[in-house]
Amino acid sequence: MQQKIIILDFGSQTTQLIGRRVRELDTFCEILPYNKFPKEDPSVIGVILSGSPFSVYDKEAFKIDLDEIRGKYPILGICYGAQFMSYTLGGNVEPAGTREYGRANLASFDKENPLFKGFEEHSQVWMSHGDTITKLPEGFKVIASTDKVVNAAYQAEGEPLWGVQFHPEVFHSVQGTLLLKNFVVDICGSKQDWSAASFVDTTVAELKAQLGDDRVILGLSGGVDSSVAAVLLNKAIGKNLTCIFVDHGMLRKNEFKNVLHDYECLGLNVIGVDASAKFFKDLEGVTDPEQKRKIIGRDFVEVFDAEARKITDAKWLAQGTIYPDRIESLNITGKTIKSHHNVGGLPEEMHLQLCEPLKWLFKDEVRRVGRQMGMPEHLITRHPFPGPGLAVRILGDITPEKVRVLQDADDIFIQGLRDWGLYDQVWQAGVILLPVKSVGVMGDERTYERAVALRAVTSTDAMTADWAHLPYDFMAKVSNDIINKVKGVNRVCYDISSKPPSTIEWE
Repeated sequence: MQQKIIILDFGSQTTQLIGRRVRELDTFCEILPYNKFPKEDPSVIGVILSGSPFSVYDKEAFKIDLDEIRGKYPILGICYGAQFMSYTLGGNVEPAGTREYGRANLASFDKENPLFKGFEEHSQVWMSHGDTITKLPEGFKVIASTDKVVNAAYQAEGEPLWGVQFHPEVFHSVQGTLLLKNFVVDICGSKQDWSAASFVDTTVAELKAQLGDDRVILGLSGGVDSSVAAVLLNKAIGKNLTCIFVDHGMLRKNEFKNVLHDYECLGLNVIGVDASAKFFKDLEGVTDPEQKRKIIGRDFVEVFDAEARKITDAKWLAQGTIYPDRIESLNITGKTIKSHHNVGGLPEEMHLQLCEPLKWLFKDEVRRVGRQMGMPEHLITRHPFPGPGLAVRILGDITPEKVRVLQDADDIFIQGLRDWGLYDQVWQAGVILLPVKSVGVMGDERTYERAVALRAVTSTDAMTADWAHLPYDFMAKVSNDIINKVKGVNRVCYDISSKPPSTIEWE
């Protein structure tokens, strides 16, 4: 039986990060809405309560019945989770006066407590809260404090229940991973048997049992998720998998040809469909970003559906959906965020059952699984690329000529990142074609041509991102190459906006 840590999500922006940290400890975990605890699941070995945008005394605050889990599993409350347990069990939680946000250091901690096993003196932690625990419930003891927060961590005496006011899941809590390891491995008793190798073996066996001799259709995008899903399915069912790769005309330069070649080298049964003429025709004159996305999404569904219907004996539709796409996280309004599917909107009348072999994996785990199966590194480490492709990197209307200009500029930028050894240091990069022209001078002649903006960001999960601090010499080389080699461009800018407040893509 696969051991499992349950993370109850109270709406924190870092809940997924807690999950990723637990998985990095080779331990399976499942993130569930705060009120969806699986009462009859014998595989659960521990529970983590996440942070929340609410205060515990807000009327809208998310609450659970602690009696359902207390005394049955080891429990770790993080930030709001710690405050909620303290408040519910008889302690006091009050506004901190000044929001406590940023780095702090543990002024003292209980070296004998198993949660802080191996901790160093003055270990740095990350605070992010507006409330603070001013009084612990009876029978609880302080096990760590900072200069400003007395009850930075606590334990219920004589039982496996802990709360920490700081966030061990974030990078700035230097020994946060150690704290989670102490809880997950030492306290909960994880066998640490969740790995890429075990996932491949288990999933291939499950897919064989689930699919049998049925035919499966998979929509490929050229991205990491759908590619890994395809190779995994191919290991399980071989020739019974048919992949469809649709070219909407707004892929990167030569990508349709190159990706098809990669897939064929992997032994996949792939049908390539060049539908660019249809997409360009339907996008003619459209400038609104949302309208572009809707047209491309609609056309993709139509093209994919038409091709899929030619495979008359298909019974399954496979998708590269990964775990973050499926997690039912809660925003500050308490409403569930709509779940995402890689191939959304396919007609229900296709009557195909859904197969999602990567549905339990985070992005970094998908890459580890790809490597485990021997996939080429350039497929595994590819930057994220928007589904609508270059259409959302062309501000204004779409024409084949604009796509050609952008493909050429983008190719120089991306290849430059690879040549300079910078590609893997960047989370996502691309070029944006701006809806403006500027005056320039080339060969003593006046020019009036397009401007492009380079975009490169660093990130861990795309929830936040910072602009990449690329070397000036590299930027100068790329700028010169684009202006000299791409007909129609005479000015190159660099986007130094972070997310938030900006987004990674411009549209």
